[in-house]
Amino acid sequence: MVLNLFKKTWLWLAISSYLITGIYLLNITYSSPALNIQIEEKDGRWLVVEPYFKKWANNNNLASGDIVLEIDGIQTNQFNNIKYIKYYSVIRTANELKIMKPNGQVLEIQIKHLDIPQQFYYLLIVPACYYVLTLFITIYLNYKQKNTKLINLLILFILTVSLAYVSSGASSRLNAVGIIVNRSSMLLCLILLIHFLKEYFKFLKIEWLFFYNIKVLYIIPTSAILLSIFSIKYPSTHFQHSFIILGVFFLLLTIILSIMIVGYLKYRTPQLKILLISILIPFLPFLFLYALPKISFQKDLLSAEICSLFLMLIPFSFIFTQLTERIFDMEYFITRLRHYFNFSFAFTIWLMIGLYWITDLSISRMTEIFFFSFLSLIALFYIKEKIDYRKRKILFSTKGDYIHRLYTTVDSIGRVVKIEDLLEKFVHEVAVHLEIKNVYVLTYDLQQHQVTSTSQSKEYTQSQIDEVLLEKLGLGDIKKTDHFYIAFIHQDVNFKRILVVDHGKSIYLKEEELLWLELLLLYLNNFIENTKMVEELLEQLKHMKEADKSQLPWLNKLLWLRFEEEKYRLAQELHDTVLQEQLHIAREMNVCIHAKNSADSQLKLSKVHDHMIASLNDLRGYCENLKPPLLDTLGLNAALEKLIQKIHKRADFVLVYTIDRLYLEDERLNLMIYRLFQELLNNALKHSYANTVEIHLLENEDGFEIVYSDDGVGCKMDDIILADSMGIRGMQERVQAFNGQFSINTNVGEGMSIRITVSEGNTTNTYGYDAYNKRLAHN
Repeated sequence: MVLNLFKKTWLWLAISSYLITGIYLLNITYSSPALNIQIEEKDGRWLVVEPYFKKWANNNNLASGDIVLEIDGIQTNQFNNIKYIKYYSVIRTANELKIMKPNGQVLEIQIKHLDIPQQFYYLLIVPACYYVLTLFITIYLNYKQKNTKLINLLILFILTVSLAYVSSGASSRLNAVGIIVNRSSMLLCLILLIHFLKEYFKFLKIEWLFFYNIKVLYIIPTSAILLSIFSIKYPSTHFQHSFIILGVFFLLLTIILSIMIVGYLKYRTPQLKILLISILIPFLPFLFLYALPKISFQKDLLSAEICSLFLMLIPFSFIFTQLTERIFDMEYFITRLRHYFNFSFAFTIWLMIGLYWITDLSISRMTEIFFFSFLSLIALFYIKEKIDYRKRKILFSTKGDYIHRLYTTVDSIGRVVKIEDLLEKFVHEVAVHLEIKNVYVLTYDLQQHQVTSTSQSKEYTQSQIDEVLLEKLGLGDIKKTDHFYIAFIHQDVNFKRILVVDHGKSIYLKEEELLWLELLLLYLNNFIENTKMVEELLEQLKHMKEADKSQLPWLNKLLWLRFEEEKYRLAQELHDTVLQEQLHIAREMNVCIHAKNSADSQLKLSKVHDHMIASLNDLRGYCENLKPPLLDTLGLNAALEKLIQKIHKRADFVLVYTIDRLYLEDERLNLMIYRLFQELLNNALKHSYANTVEIHLLENEDGFEIVYSDDGVGCKMDDIILADSMGIRGMQERVQAFNGQFSINTNVGEGMSIRITVSEGNTTNTYGYDAYNKRLAHN
């Protein structure tokens, strides 16, 4: 309780600090527009060297060589009191400038945020949106996720990345808090990322590739805070400290990428591959277009504001990749992204070559256009594929979505249980979807050569339809005559059912409509066959109940075969274990009888006694497996506890279990639950090779649920489907006998998880179970 309260307090303390710091930093950023105009002092006057935002400068008639007279009302002789002019010769921010042109003309320039769209969006709007979005995601993660340690580190990482981005505007204005937050959070987010990776490697149960005492690394952001305080006190060291921070940032990022690359090459797990991509892609522009050029040549290829936009992808890619439950889907998305990337990259390079020859754009501007075009094309391909998928059925048709119609029609007619109702529903669906009124079913008597119809136009139909054509129609055939479309539905010994669509010489079905109808007819044929089988079985069951027979012949045969299989399996196990042990004991006793040395006989008799005790224990185990004694005397929970104790003694894995106390009216369910536990745990012993196995019996509103999972070797789903592997089929049959639900999820190297749900109100009827018991007693 105290621990949970501390965790909640910690989270809200982190969010509160994030809120206060973020609002303060955004307020500093909003206080005045960023200009970054390079100036120099010459003969006591401050001259403009180079404006950063050239388009804005041209619009306001500001050029190199202009004399700066005032900045926000501060005159030239007081410029040395402005920190960023005294030490860096840069007008970083201003709301108002007074300048004098070389011809003596004096200009007063009023500056608003919207006057410079680049800084307005990059430094104001996008950071504010990112700040709010991060806050909502943090709260969502806290309430929705359960993996506490990983999620806590992920929350801290997201908040730190957001503060590093939001503080960039205040830091560029040389605000003390902005500098401290920006530099420390830049390094802290990477330390948190290393910490997260360490815990994630532990979560994946693979060896960590870096040193284990990660807490030592937290000295680095602490040192960044001290350096920032020093540079605030001594502004002349600001640039040197900035390069130190960038160098450490580059080093930490190299360590992270090395851990990820070596880890993936060593373990080849899909989780590490996805994680590597989610880290690598967002950091590459910042690393190679800003950090490295800035450190090496003191000049960036792409501004920090634009490069920071890519870093925004990191927390969200982490959420997308690490909190998803379906890694296979992630592999699919990565494949699709690679496909979009290839097309988009090739076209963007072609576009850049054209712009290079046609226009005279700067490298920075070309880089911006490249990334904008590249990302826009990727988004366009993705959206186009989604739209094509949704609209592909109506791209060449005015009547609608044939594939979706096929699905809805099959779903609709599949709910009917009688053949007459099935045909009536089918005719209705065809008439609605093809927008044709005269649709009906003909029943052709193969013996009498007569036609009956569901329509009132019997005489008209018989006079217009060729009986020879009817007899030749086969499965999948759709023929067009002068008056009708005729299609085969189903045929048995005496009758053939034919679909008739009256086109009235004016309606012509297109290829898509004919394909839809052909597929639907194939489905309908299967439906009729299955419905006939069900009707026959129901009829047999009805007669059996009326005649009070013990079983149907086919069911008797099935049960007899299953009982014989079970007897054979039990006989084989007894032969291989208990019987072999008894034979060994008999041979040892024979040796003792003919032994001449009494001392040796005593030792051998002691060993024989031990063998007999072990054999008796094995035999008792078989008896308990056949009929658990505690189940009838002490109940289900005691029987399961004893079973788990036996597994504990034999298992080399950690077994985590939960057993809720159930109050079931149907006592048959207790035995079924016991058998399922028995089979699942025996499978874990024999086949899983797991480190951890979890099994839980949970009560729900109208029944119970069994949840099993292990981190073992797993297997292919195809192997389970094609073979009666590991008793899975037997468990499925037990669950289905009580109308329960059985689901399994496994893959090679990914363990196995099984979920079984049974509602007590949906269990099998008493009649069927009693008949089963009678047959069991008879055998």
